[in-house]
Amino acid sequence: MMTSRERLLAVLHREMPDCVPCCPDISNMVPCRLTGKPFWDIYVYQNPPLWKAYIDALRYFDIDGGFELELSLSDLSGDKPEWERRIVRRDRDGSFVTQEYCRQTGEWSKRVEVHTRDNPPAWGIRPEKIGLPAVPKTWEAVNGIRQWPAGLELWKLIKKEMGDQGVIGMSSGGVTCLISGPEEVCAYYDDPSPFYQRRQQALRRVETVMNRIAKLDEKPDFLFCGSSGSLIWQTPEILRELSLPVLKKAAEMACDLGIPTHAHSCGPEKELVRMAAEETKLTVIDPLEIPPMGDCDLKELKGRYGHKLVLKGNLHTTEVMLRGSVDVVARAARQAIDDAARGGGFILSTGDQCGRDTPDENIRMMVDAARTYGRY
Repeated sequence: MMTSRERLLAVLHREMPDCVPCCPDISNMVPCRLTGKPFWDIYVYQNPPLWKAYIDALRYFDIDGGFELELSLSDLSGDKPEWERRIVRRDRDGSFVTQEYCRQTGEWSKRVEVHTRDNPPAWGIRPEKIGLPAVPKTWEAVNGIRQWPAGLELWKLIKKEMGDQGVIGMSSGGVTCLISGPEEVCAYYDDPSPFYQRRQQALRRVETVMNRIAKLDEKPDFLFCGSSGSLIWQTPEILRELSLPVLKKAAEMACDLGIPTHAHSCGPEKELVRMAAEETKLTVIDPLEIPPMGDCDLKELKGRYGHKLVLKGNLHTTEVMLRGSVDVVARAARQAIDDAARGGGFILSTGDQCGRDTPDENIRMMVDAARTYGRY
């Protein structure tokens, strides 16, 4: 019997595993819940850090795990500005707001994070939206943060901790979306030239990142090059104009290094799947959400593009995983296996991230279906 790592590597390299890998998306909320701690212990105080909580959850469920750590150019070069998180407000219920400060420049970040006990942080909030000034008048240090390595040293530690439970990736610098929010959509139609400049910057970044990855002594198992909600803020035509060249370059450079590539794009995704299969060297794409959140039919995509792409998906995260019974999960998992597993090139997963209160037994049933019904 293969280990989880062997199983995933086989699929990523278009070889036949012993059974369908099972890799439901439990990237944040489920691991945090399993610690039994307030979520701010994980996200702020790093006790444990999210990556450790995630690996512990993989072992708890015996999931075939995949972890991607996004390393910036400064991480790869060792030249990183010193930003520190500071608390700028505390609330009576224990929640608090943090804002980052750069010691080198004296600059405060333009966004804040709201930390609550039982949910992941609310990221990217403008201070004025919650009654705070752009530059805080008072603040307090965040004391008691557990210290861990950073950059490549952290990546190597995570790989060691993961062991045979899964694969470890890095960011390629590639993206599938260069527009975010309604303001940028309007700005693009008013004047697209700044977005073409953004595309060129993204292409240069991919080249720089990939050249640095090529020089690493220890290569990642895969490279991430997707963006959440790629076809929410852009039409397929805009995606083709702005983002597809970036995805294409990242996948080609990774292919030259023999490293598989992975794109995540929740929401509508059918056109992105087609472009990726027909015009890029992308390896695997997920989460292939079904309507109404997405527009994907797993069986149809397997028939059209299964010879080009590894498909990863797509059990509904609310109706099936969160609210469904164990029997509902079993039926949905077997249907997904029937629709996409033939001939290999399929990873059983969920249509985006499992909710915090997803029953443990439902996740275990997914794994059991892959190990038994999904055998080759």
